[in-house]
Amino acid sequence: MNEISDRVCIIGAGSSGIATCKVLKDHAIPYDCYEASDRIGGNWAYNNPNNMSSAYASLFINTSKERMEYSDFPMPADYPTFPHHTQMAAYFNSYADHFNIRPSIRFNTTVTRAEPLTGGGWEVTLDDGSTHRYRALCVANGHHWDPRWPEPPFPGHFDGEIIHSHYYRVPDPYVGKHVLILGFGNSAMDIATETSRVSAMTYLAVRRGFHVIPKHILGRPLDQPALPRWIPWSIQMKLIGLALRIQVGRMSNYGLPEPDHPVLHEHPTVSSDILTRISHGRVKPKPNIQRLDGDGVIFTDGSRERVDCIIYCTGYKITFPFFRPEVVEAKNNELPLFRRVFHPQYRDLFFIGLLQPLGAIMPLAELQSIWVSKYLLGEYALPPQDEMLRDIQREREALRKRFGNAPRHTMEVDYDPYVREVWREMKRGAKRPGAVALIKRAAAPVQAGASKA
Repeated sequence: MNEISDRVCIIGAGSSGIATCKVLKDHAIPYDCYEASDRIGGNWAYNNPNNMSSAYASLFINTSKERMEYSDFPMPADYPTFPHHTQMAAYFNSYADHFNIRPSIRFNTTVTRAEPLTGGGWEVTLDDGSTHRYRALCVANGHHWDPRWPEPPFPGHFDGEIIHSHYYRVPDPYVGKHVLILGFGNSAMDIATETSRVSAMTYLAVRRGFHVIPKHILGRPLDQPALPRWIPWSIQMKLIGLALRIQVGRMSNYGLPEPDHPVLHEHPTVSSDILTRISHGRVKPKPNIQRLDGDGVIFTDGSRERVDCIIYCTGYKITFPFFRPEVVEAKNNELPLFRRVFHPQYRDLFFIGLLQPLGAIMPLAELQSIWVSKYLLGEYALPPQDEMLRDIQREREALRKRFGNAPRHTMEVDYDPYVREVWREMKRGAKRPGAVALIKRAAAPVQAGASKA
């Protein structure tokens, strides 16, 4: 039987996985990283051969570059405020090469199973049939790759083409056609805007009201409001909502349903273009689909429109194909974790980037990796399990109170409050008794590069 190696296994070399590689290397923690594709970048690698990228040709980020960059590797000065996906992919490749982590990544290698071992550690099986044993496991496989379709499916039948937004790439197939977009997330806004420039008509089926937030609010990037950080987050949200109402107005002015929640009490729908396309008559809002009807669709208000193709922008399922459901499963897209990182049952299992911030994931993945590194080296101790479970339940109840019980909102965090709380928890955990090093340093440590900013 294989001995458990004094190494960490990292699954995935997307934007979160490469941050984990770099931070573990900073802390001289030995690791192996497995990536199913032949390249890094995950969701940001357009037309990724592993079929897990949902990027479309015209995709630009909707968080500013200053908020999205890693702490010790600024984006190029000539990048725009909101870079294109090709620029993001180039940035991630430059990051991997600058910190020399590419040689530690095993490409074209899929983890087919990860099993917890009695007494701790994980047995990892690869697609070549080989097995390897590790002291700890970091999961960074992303959560925008397994499409979630309408559940239950809409009744009736449809003669045209139906796809999920995950498979949308370019607007060319929709020239001169009647296109129906279902959804009100960021992808829905981008795809509706883009198809409306070439289609005969683009319909946007909206099941409930959401706030549309432009990429700039009062002249500043939406994630860089001109508000001092000492102002309580609840007050900041109200002030942002007031500024948005002044700049954008009411959603009903555009034929959209009014939101039933304050600003930032749902994951933001970001678009600087969709309201203009609606005002130009090139995107027509509709209510939810009632039934499919051959060459058309009947909506819940009783109206019917002829439709050639439907694009479902209905989000993604959180799945881990390498775990048996009895080991780890995110039922209804919900995986209870201590501060979105630590599994309460397996003390050697960590999730990196499995959160939906009101802001960018990349710096948070870096911060989470620093936290995990301190834990692995015995410099941080977790709270007792009952305390973790109470904390997880408090977070769950707060999320449901603010966002409801939708699968879309099981992992929401507010960027700045989350960063502050993780740093505070690291300080608390450094003083707790019982910290045990799971991993030995491979060499003299290198100074880690994340900041508290």
